[in-house]
Amino acid sequence: MPENRRRLRTREAAEYVGLKKSTLDKLRIEGGGPAFLKLGRAVVYDISDLDEWCASGRRTSTSEYKRRPA
Repeated sequence: MPENRRRLRTREAAEYVGLKKSTLDKLRIEGGGPAFLKLGRAVVYDISDLDEWCASGRRTSTSEYKRRPA
């Protein structure tokens, strides 16, 4: 992985995607959230994974419903 790729801790990642930290914690436990890495005890998210996860929820109308991939 290139060194210039920025990783965010859970609180920063939640802010980046517009969620509360507790919501991101829950998604990580139950599934359906963005990909993450464990570095020792730390949980970190690549910004590219956060962007990809957000894009996977993109819709063109409110009638579109598709469960996010786990």
